[in-house]
Amino acid sequence: MAESFAVTIDVREIPPFQRHPLIFGRFNELRPGEALQLVNDHDPRPLHYQFQALNAGQFTWDYLESGPALWRVRIGKLAGAAAVAPAAGGSCCSGGSCG
Repeated sequence: MAESFAVTIDVREIPPFQRHPLIFGRFNELRPGEALQLVNDHDPRPLHYQFQALNAGQFTWDYLESGPALWRVRIGKLAGAAAVAPAAGGSCCSGGSCG
């Protein structure tokens, strides 16, 4: 049985500077126990580091597909998770090339 997600975000066609704010905004809208699916054309490891810095202990991160051309990640919200906005600029990447 396929898992259902509250939202799927395919960032491949989203401008880089909009990606992290969008992802964190959608994560903040999740209820505890819900998850979003992230679809990307590269490993979103920098985003994972940003989640660890801003939301430590409040999320799960599970790779559903790991390249080489497509990455899919399940990002779940744990009970008691608080809404956290990304830092100014919304991206951990200079130039915003990650997502």
